[in-house]
Amino acid sequence: MTIDGQRHELSRDTATELSDAITDALVSREEFFRTAGEHREDGTYVVSRRGADSAGNRKVFTSFEELRRLYGRLPEEFSADDVGRTGITGSRRHMLVRHFAEHPAFDCRTVSRNPLRAAKTEAVSGGQETVAAD
Repeated sequence: MTIDGQRHELSRDTATELSDAITDALVSREEFFRTAGEHREDGTYVVSRRGADSAGNRKVFTSFEELRRLYGRLPEEFSADDVGRTGITGSRRHMLVRHFAEHPAFDCRTVSRNPLRAAKTEAVSGGQETVAAD
């Protein structure tokens, strides 16, 4: 291969290792307490129940940004019903509430288990969190 006018040659083994490393960087799976998130090679992001393998236990988004936009449209405190108003049905609604509360990219925490409710939070000084005000 040529990069910036310089020719670089790789052995087949080295090229395979490089290809695998690039794929690993693009594809990752994080497991949380009840949910998991997977960044796929095609750019999609999948939220699933941890340890489950049926389609009824996962929701595929075109990208992680699509999931962020969904989160941004939810109220400061939300439930599975609020998630359901976006067109997501069944148990996937509860799974997404849990995923928002578990994933570190979302400033969110569970405030009630029955009924399941989560609240967006904001960091405050001293390392504490507080529920965001309306």
